[in-house]
Amino acid sequence: MPDDRDAAVRLRAFDFLTDQRRRFGEASIPRSILERGFDFEGVRVPLIGPQGIFKPAILPELPLTITTAPPVEHRERPYDDGFIDGGFLRYRYRGTDPHHRDNVGLRTAMQRQTPLIYLHGIVQGLYEAAWPVFIVEDHPETLSFVVAIDDQIGAPAAWQLNDPAVLTARRQYVTAVVRQRLHQRGFRQRVLRAYQQCCAICRLRPAAKLVRYLWNLEVRGIIEQRKHRRTGSPDAQQFFSVSKRGSWWQQ
Repeated sequence: MPDDRDAAVRLRAFDFLTDQRRRFGEASIPRSILERGFDFEGVRVPLIGPQGIFKPAILPELPLTITTAPPVEHRERPYDDGFIDGGFLRYRYRGTDPHHRDNVGLRTAMQRQTPLIYLHGIVQGLYEAAWPVFIVEDHPETLSFVVAIDDQIGAPAAWQLNDPAVLTARRQYVTAVVRQRLHQRGFRQRVLRAYQQCCAICRLRPAAKLVRYLWNLEVRGIIEQRKHRRTGSPDAQQFFSVSKRGSWWQQ
């Protein structure tokens, strides 16, 4: 049955990502691992492709993953995905046609409440994965979906499924936890890459160059997040105080 195959592939994808999280620990997952994916009944199943809404060939109808591209310095992201008031994720349509097959696929996934995987680009080549995620709203007027992240550990109990308010609160909490992790991982990776770009002399006195670098990349983002009442992003002053000790990235 196609539905059984679809469900089996998704469960195998979840298991694959669980294995990768154990393998990489606190580090993010390299894109090459996601491109290689896993084997299912002799067929290779990648988890990421050139487009953000991705359906591997093995699946008959619905996408498996949705991806937000990593930030690139001096270049805007192609889509302004982001967390919104209410605690969930806004994910933009592909293009401007609500009837594009990729947008239709996500709309159908919403109607069937099919679980997906969200891949968030931290920096070039590194991604954080969250699963299962569900499309919970469709807004053609703004060319966007609303995405909720649910708990990996256990499915909602029957009483939670029967109470929309309880299910929404559960997913808001899980999404908030994931959002905090994404902010922290992104901040940490930018710090590490900043140190990698310093010369040998700068490594002896990294604070000034690193603070200037982070001022451009991070502080404006923190200010913008506060404007939108976001939480969970590391505070700039906290970083400035620990960076001088030279041990933050080792924690």
